[in-house]
Amino acid sequence: MKEMNRAKVSSQIKISSIIIAKDEENNITRCIESQLKCIDEIIVLVDNESQDKTFEIVKSYDLVIVEKVNWLGFGKTKQYGVDKANNEWILWIDADEALTPGLQDEILKFKSGNPNYFVYKIARRAFFLGKWIKHSGWYPDYVSRLFNRKYARFNSSKVHETLVYNCEAGKLNNDLEHYTDPSIEHYFNKFNRYTTLAAEQLYNDGFNVNLADLIIRPFFIFIKMFIIKLGFLDGLHGLILAAFSAGYVFTKYAKVFEYKFNKSNKK
Repeated sequence: MKEMNRAKVSSQIKISSIIIAKDEENNITRCIESQLKCIDEIIVLVDNESQDKTFEIVKSYDLVIVEKVNWLGFGKTKQYGVDKANNEWILWIDADEALTPGLQDEILKFKSGNPNYFVYKIARRAFFLGKWIKHSGWYPDYVSRLFNRKYARFNSSKVHETLVYNCEAGKLNNDLEHYTDPSIEHYFNKFNRYTTLAAEQLYNDGFNVNLADLIIRPFFIFIKMFIIKLGFLDGLHGLILAAFSAGYVFTKYAKVFEYKFNKSNKK
C-alpha cells in the first residue's frame, strides 16, 4: 500500500521544469512560452542527433538552461535533467506539450501554498490530426508530472518512462495540452522509433512472444479504445486512433519475435 505522505512547505515554492527534445522546432517555442509565467527554471536537454533548429531556438531564451546531450533513453535522460535542477519541485513536460492558461494560474497558486502531496497528476488532452480527442481512453489522461524530487524519480525505461514514487498523489484541476500528431506521416515517424525501443526493452527483459500477443492483444486494444472507451464518439479520428494503436501493439510484439528469430538463426 502506498504511503500517504503530506508535504509541508512554509515558504514560497520554486519549480524547475525539465524538457527533452529532438527535432522539435515546431513545438518547443509553444512549450517554453507557456511556462514563463509560472516556472522559475526551465531546463531543456536537446538530443545531440537533433537535425533542426531546436537548440538555436531554445538558446535564444536568456532565462532557459539548455544543453546538448547524448541520448540515454527516455527515463535516464529525464532523470539526468532532474539531477541538474536547482529546485526541489520539478515539472516534467514534453516538448510537444503546453500549459493551459488555467494550469499556469493554478501552478502560481500552488507555489504560494502548502501542498498536501509530494506528487501531483495532471489531466492531459491530446490534439490528434487537427482535433482534440475527448474519448478513446485518451482523455482525461492523468499523468504524474509535478513532483518533489526527494520522493520520486524516473525509471530507466527506454520508452514509455514512468515516474516511480511510494506516496499518494494529488490531482491538479486544469489540463495539460498535448500536440501529439499533426499528421499521419508524423505519427508513423514516431511509430517506428517507439515500437523499436519498446521491443528492445521487452527483448532485453526476456519476454517470449506467443500467438496471443500478435492476435488477441491488438484486437483487445482496438475494442477497448473504440468501444469500451467510447472512441466512436470521436468519429473517424477515434477509428483511426484505435486502428493505429492496435497496429502499434502488433508491430511491437512482431519486432520482439524478429529479434528472437534472428538470434536463433545465428546459432
